[in-house]
Amino acid sequence: MNKPLFFLSTGLLLGFSASCLSVELSGEEVFNGPCKTCHAAKSVVPGSPKMGDRTAWAPRIAKGMDTLFASAINGVPNTLMSARGTCGDGCTDGELKAAVEYMVNNSK
Repeated sequence: MNKPLFFLSTGLLLGFSASCLSVELSGEEVFNGPCKTCHAAKSVVPGSPKMGDRTAWAPRIAKGMDTLFASAINGVPNTLMSARGTCGDGCTDGELKAAVEYMVNNSK
């Protein structure tokens, strides 16, 4: 009798743990949250490339995605692009990369 109860309780614990795992946001979701503040087309933040602005994004895209990812994660010295942007610790590296990919794909 104890074994079925043990398996049932173990399954419940595993089920509970799995439900607590976080799901990463998509690039669009991250963009529409913190990134939008500076990178939306109507943003007035100076120096930040606006999504859809091919001219502003072209030289950045030419440096490669790894450079863009590093800029999002580590920031860009002497600019308003701080490390992790306005996400702070609220976004994972994967979410930041997805947001960069989203902006780039919509700015080519």
